[in-house]
Amino acid sequence: MLIGGPSEYAARVAVAEAHGIEGGKALVGKRIGPGGWREVTQAAIDTFADLSGDHQWIHTDVERAKSESPFGTTLAHGNLTLSMIDGFRLDLISSSGFKLGVNYGWNKVRFPAPVPAGSSVRAKGEVVSVEDAGGGWHQVVTRFTLEVEGNDKPCCVAEAVGWALPED
Repeated sequence: MLIGGPSEYAARVAVAEAHGIEGGKALVGKRIGPGGWREVTQAAIDTFADLSGDHQWIHTDVERAKSESPFGTTLAHGNLTLSMIDGFRLDLISSSGFKLGVNYGWNKVRFPAPVPAGSSVRAKGEVVSVEDAGGGWHQVVTRFTLEVEGNDKPCCVAEAVGWALPED
């Protein structure tokens, strides 16, 4: 989606800007980013486990993961990685000229590679489409590709679907 976030993120400088629907359409097909790196700590993984209720040992048991996992460490939940897109989006695209933007869902989500605890992740984006959705709304599809520092294979590829309501 093209809509920015809360005021505490206002100091961020995005890679691309979109003013209104026409500005969004001008970004279709263009690669945006990458943005900055963000560390995925064991504390963040444990917090996500508490919030989601997913305490599978591959995520939360550091000692067992060291001895039993083929990865040699704990891994971030796929859905934790997916949820990071909302923050990365703010590093990639800033927008203005909208009353409101809402998350409509996901078209496709894949996790081709793991995210080991303590690793750093960053994102690239590409606006896939901006289409009239009726009632003044526009549907914006943006493909995000997240990568782990030092790994050639992406850890997440997902198409976010958002609805944007332009200002009058």
